[in-house]
Amino acid sequence: MTFSTQLIIALVQAGILVNLMLVAAAYMVLAERKIAAWIQNRVGPNRVGPWGLFQSFADVFKLYLKEDVVPAAADYRFHALAPVISIAVAITVYALIPFSPAVTIDGTTYSLTMAPNMDIGVLAVLAMTSVGVYGVALAGWSSNNKYSLMGGLRSSAQMISYELSMGLAIIAVVLCAGSLNLVDMIKNQNTGAWYVMYQPVGFILFFVTALAETNRAPFDLPEAEPELVGGYHTEYSGMKFGLLYLAEYANMLASSAIMAALYLGGWDAIPFVDDAAVLGQFITDPTTLSIALALLGHVVFLSKAFLLVFVFIWVRWSLPRFRYDQLMNLGWKILLPIALVNVIITGLVIHFTK
Repeated sequence: MTFSTQLIIALVQAGILVNLMLVAAAYMVLAERKIAAWIQNRVGPNRVGPWGLFQSFADVFKLYLKEDVVPAAADYRFHALAPVISIAVAITVYALIPFSPAVTIDGTTYSLTMAPNMDIGVLAVLAMTSVGVYGVALAGWSSNNKYSLMGGLRSSAQMISYELSMGLAIIAVVLCAGSLNLVDMIKNQNTGAWYVMYQPVGFILFFVTALAETNRAPFDLPEAEPELVGGYHTEYSGMKFGLLYLAEYANMLASSAIMAALYLGGWDAIPFVDDAAVLGQFITDPTTLSIALALLGHVVFLSKAFLLVFVFIWVRWSLPRFRYDQLMNLGWKILLPIALVNVIITGLVIHFTK
């Protein structure tokens, strides 16, 4: 393919990715409200459109119409930049996640992922998620409000603390896979066991740390209204607040997608079964088989990711919030030692069994 063709494909992929991500994040807000109502035996949003399906569009439209209020003493440039950083990081992570296998048409392979076969895919994902801390810290500092600053500092400390345990949980999976390439990690699970069977402790560690990384209950101290007056986004309004809000849900789906790739076989439908061999019994044309596998992969991958999103929401409406000292003690005194022991045991098992 020529450079211009590759550029056009990349731009089309980026446009589809951004729009799908924003729509998915908006509808996850609606899903959270519906699931919360179901858990609490309420009705939930049901006025805007059939079954309340247009409620998310109404919420976004309302945010667009709200006045953008910026404190007089705030640094306007950084105040506006913080939400952009948060949402941009979330979008970039999606570009690194392989949602389905590549499609081969007439001998040419087309990847449906913007960054196919990146040899350091896991490191790139960790690097991008770490940059999200800057958006939170910048939002609190640039507001020139002591409550926002306190909220930003507490949020940054929380996210950095739990990143360590998350990184160690991922290292154990990398040891099992022998690769940092996300595509290779998923392919290694396609005909065998999913890594959650080898790393149940790592999966639990990743899920708990993902709750803290995305500021979800019971680790939602950044949004603890009684003690933080709203946290780092106290001085945000209008669509700037909307971007911070959508970034949280986008990060939640991204964390779920990463968990699906690392632990649940990615686009693999059934463990110990080769999807290509099963579909090959019914589809003989190589091009049609490749397209069918890609479509099946998308459905399977997204189903796993949205199932994990449901668990995220379920946890939020089931557990009370931690105190900040409890949150930090859990991260440093419990999760980090468990993650270290898990890496050591995984390394020893791999060393003596290979």
